[in-house]
Amino acid sequence: MKASRLIPWLCLSALMAGCDGAPSRNILGSYFPSWMVCALVGIVLALVARGVLKTTGVLQELPAPLVVLLAFGCAVNFAVWLIWLA
Repeated sequence: MKASRLIPWLCLSALMAGCDGAPSRNILGSYFPSWMVCALVGIVLALVARGVLKTTGVLQELPAPLVVLLAFGCAVNFAVWLIWLA
């Protein structure tokens, strides 16, 4: 086999070496995808942040509260993903 035909297969095998499996967590005997657990944590903490912002009166001062809370939820989601799976 020529070396020029072997190079694409070597590159493809190097890319496939990182495929280890889906990141999932065993929670009460059932496997859940890790992204789903992180998303639920982000949603819960965004709701807690909404409650805190509402009781302090800051929620009425925000120009786009939905966007701010969505950004907060995403930031928490990504932070939990990085901390938990890194």
